[in-house]
Amino acid sequence: MTANKKLLLLPGDGIGPEVVAVVSRVIEWFAKHRQLTFDVSEGLVGGASYEKHGTTLTDETLADAMAADAVLFGAIGGPKWDNIDFSLRPERALLKLRKEMGLFANLRPAVVFPALADASSLKPELVSGLDMMIVRELTGGIYFGEPRGIEDLGWGERRGFNTLEYTTKEILRVGRVAFELALKRDKRLCSVDKSNVLESTLLWREEMTKLGAKEYPGVELTHMLADNAAMQLVRDPKQFDVMVTTNMFGDILSDCAAMLTGSLGMLPSASLGAEENGRVPALYEPVHGSAPDIAGKDMANPVAMLGSFSMMLRYSFDLQEDADLVDKAVGNILDGGLRTADIMQKGKAKVSTSVMSDAVIGELDKLSA
Repeated sequence: MTANKKLLLLPGDGIGPEVVAVVSRVIEWFAKHRQLTFDVSEGLVGGASYEKHGTTLTDETLADAMAADAVLFGAIGGPKWDNIDFSLRPERALLKLRKEMGLFANLRPAVVFPALADASSLKPELVSGLDMMIVRELTGGIYFGEPRGIEDLGWGERRGFNTLEYTTKEILRVGRVAFELALKRDKRLCSVDKSNVLESTLLWREEMTKLGAKEYPGVELTHMLADNAAMQLVRDPKQFDVMVTTNMFGDILSDCAAMLTGSLGMLPSASLGAEENGRVPALYEPVHGSAPDIAGKDMANPVAMLGSFSMMLRYSFDLQEDADLVDKAVGNILDGGLRTADIMQKGKAKVSTSVMSDAVIGELDKLSA
């Protein structure tokens, strides 16, 4: 791999800089021990950018993200910025990045490490061996639909409104991503909608059905209503292999799936766009938030950020062996009993972010010896 692959780090707010720092150490390790190098740059986003520039995403940072081969994103937001104008909230920066980069497919794996089956809020027998993938449509649906807003109706009444809409094109492109993933896994895909009450997701079901029959006859396609899917995730999560769903339902269900693994700190994600001139725009981020209550306390769990880096190696650069090495190092550390506070179990060793970081580097050294 050549050294000119551009990697942009956007640590963001809260614990974002702490977990990105762990990945930075791993990137340095790969450069030294695996001759795997990147052209790494770093930028401000979210509240950190607002404090310096008065905007949560500058045009320069957006341009850097558009030009990068991959973006590693930490976390954004916090109560410090709760009272600023809605259009300037830190979360709007991430939505703009997704929209401008065309990141329409969000991949969120939910994998239970054997050592953490007891850390889940569900019984170990329900989650042990869980390995599923949620594909969330990311640039359409109710989060982006127009018209939207809050209007004054007079006489002390106001009305808030949003528009839920999908086009055939938006459905088919994320559907193909999900079907392709299913082909590489267990050849099972569950499409989640609310077609019994929402015409936009009735269209979703109809288009997914036609796509499966026409282009992916080898994949078993099933459909499930969103409320039932939420219930099934906590009743029998291992029935799922790949799940594909809308922006809002994916937002909710993927967080539910995260807790099956023991903690939001365990779940990575990848957001991918359409290939153009041999390049696929991509942003990788942990699903956990900025966790301002523990920011700066050396308590953050870096596993989801490390998993996001592994997904970057796998999906953006086709470096399967290197991605496996990161995953193996993390798995071995957990097997050895190290735990951050969020996944602490009786009889295990509670450690800080920095100790976990040292352990990852040490395990990579062992595995590459």
